[in-house]
Amino acid sequence: MTARRDAALAGAVLVAAVVVLAAVGARLTPGWLALGALGTVGFELVASRDPEAVRRRWERPVVQAASVVLALSGVALGAVLAPSVVLPAVVGALAAYLLVLAGSAAVGRSGRR
Repeated sequence: MTARRDAALAGAVLVAAVVVLAAVGARLTPGWLALGALGTVGFELVASRDPEAVRRRWERPVVQAASVVLALSGVALGAVLAPSVVLPAVVGALAAYLLVLAGSAAVGRSGRR
C-alpha cells in the first residue's frame, strides 16, 4: 500500500500551494475550498469503482512523478492566472485527499482488531 507515500506527495504539494497562496496574497475562500474538496471526493468515488485498476496505474513511479509535476505546474499557473480561485481549490482538494487517506487508514486499523 502506498498510503504513506501518497500522503507525503500530497502534503508536499499542499505545503507548496499554501506557501504560494501566502506569497501572492490570495485568500482561502470557503466556496473554492469546498469545490476543490468536492472534486477530490468525486474523483475518489469514481476511482473506487475499480480500485485495483487505479492502484496498478498509480503505483507506477512515472505516474506519481508526473502527477506531482502537473500539480505543481497547476499551482504555479494558478498563481499567475487566478490565484484567488485556483489556489484555494487546490488547497481544498489536497486537504480533502489527506482526510480521505486518514479515514481509510482509520477504517483499516479498526478492521484489523
